[in-house]
Amino acid sequence: MSPPSASLAAMTIQRMDNVAIVVDDLDAAVAFFAALGLALEGRAAVEGDFADQTVGLDGVRSEIAMMCTPDGHGRLELTRYDHPEASAPSPAQPPPNTLGLHRVMFAVDDLDATLERLRPLGGEPLRGVANYQDEFRLCYLRGPAGIIVALAEQVG
Repeated sequence: MSPPSASLAAMTIQRMDNVAIVVDDLDAAVAFFAALGLALEGRAAVEGDFADQTVGLDGVRSEIAMMCTPDGHGRLELTRYDHPEASAPSPAQPPPNTLGLHRVMFAVDDLDATLERLRPLGGEPLRGVANYQDEFRLCYLRGPAGIIVALAEQVG
């Protein structure tokens, strides 16, 4: 990949701030990601003109929970909409090759222990744990609202 041109280099971002996931059960989503190892930074009600303008919907009323990775660099914004009601995807659990946001991946230090913590919360691998060239153990599982959460343990 070639380096960006001088004109593009002047328009760089500072960082990726967060990824938002719309969920129907905010408490269950917080519990799932807390079991994965993310910390709850805070919860807040969101509504008003700024929310309508930002999101592009009228009459937004939602509650968000901001979760942070242990290193402090990654964040998930979990959002439950009270109004307008969130729309469900079709099919309810789209396959991994569906267009759009594919998945969110986390590096873990112990994949087996992580899965044991997530199973009681519905975190079951889609097919199992795979070995990639004796360097990584990987798996996909369904998280809150049917999203795909990928886990990777470096072993090599």
